Amino acid sequence: MKRENIMKLGAILVRKKLISQTRLEQTLALTASTNKKLGELLLDNGQISDTHLKEALNEQYWRNHGFWIID
Repeated sequence: MKRENIMKLGAILVRKKLISQTRLEQTLALTASTNKKLGELLLDNGQISDTHLKEALNEQYWRNHGFWIID
């Protein structure tokens, strides 16, 4: 699979309007210093719900494996 075909979790969350681009950038900056993943930080800080995270991760998985046809 080509790297450019991979959809990142942050892009999905912004596209679904669950977080803003600014929130994404701020949280990504924290991932390096906390050793936590993006989804973990957003969930821990109450920025997204567990359900939204699971839905976005499922979408990411299916998109990245070429099975996502809904847009």
